[in-house]
Amino acid sequence: MAESVVYLWRMMELRDYQKVLAAKGIDILSEIGILYLAMEVRTGKTATALTIAHLGGYKRVLFTTKKKAIKSIEDDFKQLGYEYDLVVTNNESLHKVTGQFDLVISDEHHRMGGAFPKPSKVAKLFKSRFSTLPMIFLSGTPTPESYSQIYHQFWVSDRTPFSQYANFYKWAKEFVNVYSVDYGYGSVNSYEKAIKSKIDPIVKPYFLYYSQKEAGFESSVNENILVCNMSKSTHEKIGKIKKDRLLQGKEEVVLADTAVKLMSKVHQLASGTIKFESGNAKTIDHNKAVYIANYFEGKKIAIFYKFKQELECLKEVFKDKLCVDLETFNTTDKNIALQIVSGREGISLAAAKYLVYYNIDFSALSYWQSRDRLTTMQRASNDVFWVFSDCGIERDIYKTVLKKKDFTTNDFRVHLSA
Repeated sequence: MAESVVYLWRMMELRDYQKVLAAKGIDILSEIGILYLAMEVRTGKTATALTIAHLGGYKRVLFTTKKKAIKSIEDDFKQLGYEYDLVVTNNESLHKVTGQFDLVISDEHHRMGGAFPKPSKVAKLFKSRFSTLPMIFLSGTPTPESYSQIYHQFWVSDRTPFSQYANFYKWAKEFVNVYSVDYGYGSVNSYEKAIKSKIDPIVKPYFLYYSQKEAGFESSVNENILVCNMSKSTHEKIGKIKKDRLLQGKEEVVLADTAVKLMSKVHQLASGTIKFESGNAKTIDHNKAVYIANYFEGKKIAIFYKFKQELECLKEVFKDKLCVDLETFNTTDKNIALQIVSGREGISLAAAKYLVYYNIDFSALSYWQSRDRLTTMQRASNDVFWVFSDCGIERDIYKTVLKKKDFTTNDFRVHLSA
């Protein structure tokens, strides 16, 4: 048995630390039925998890991930040469999965805990289908926004260490400092302040942590802020919607009658696009896309955008120099554009010289995960460029997510009053 394992490791070219983690991981999984493999981005979570499944002798394994990462995981599995049956799918397609499995690997598992106090639809489906099976959870950021996210991540399994708590609310009575937030129209309980010191001793036996530093990564992230001047018309539209909460055209209307909608509409306009009440969208200003094309001319770049219409704007400017799929990006000299939420996890953009943000997401998770997409062990530095408009809220969002906090309507109100 030992000889065959060594042989497979040689074929896979696993790093020494992956071998150690795989050996420790199978012990934890065999003993308590859940392993949380908390390895930081680019340290090889996928290969380690697939190896643990092999060492455990599992016959049919389900691997859930993001759609964009499916092909990469399937390719890794082929290169590993393991003989068990592997089914790779995305969470949105879980309801289509058929047959029986004896192990489930859940990639970017923090997403299962993102919704609280109530579980997400995906978490409910996951639990209903697979709660009795052994599970491997994968995430480099297990609790990216709040330690309260830990409850539903374990709740999906019958082997959860919190089985005595029937739901989040009962769990929160012991593990969360609940407080009330006044939103003007009424007060709402906040459950974000979980008591880490009480939770850690309970979940620690399930976790294996590994950092980029431990793995030998020496790359640094160099962040650069560029400012693009938007058109006079864009400035005027932002001023008008802030004042009137409305933009009226000949055939379309933009309504910003709530704080959330106003924040979103201002954010869209400042980067040159807008979505109307009808659902139609339009590019109103190409300045930012043109600025990026000119500034990075001759350089292979990966671009993150936030709103769907921003991709259309980029396509209009970059034309045939832009693609949206990883295979084309990795095999040609074309640049790539990806929506930040779908592209922040499970993929590598190491083929790019620079990572460029056309726009910034309100989520701190998007910031911290997406900026590492260039990282490899061999790369000395990652150069990241943020392109802010001269009339938007991007800089305020950036300052907020740097503190590992989401940008909210409360932050936006501060912006409006400044």
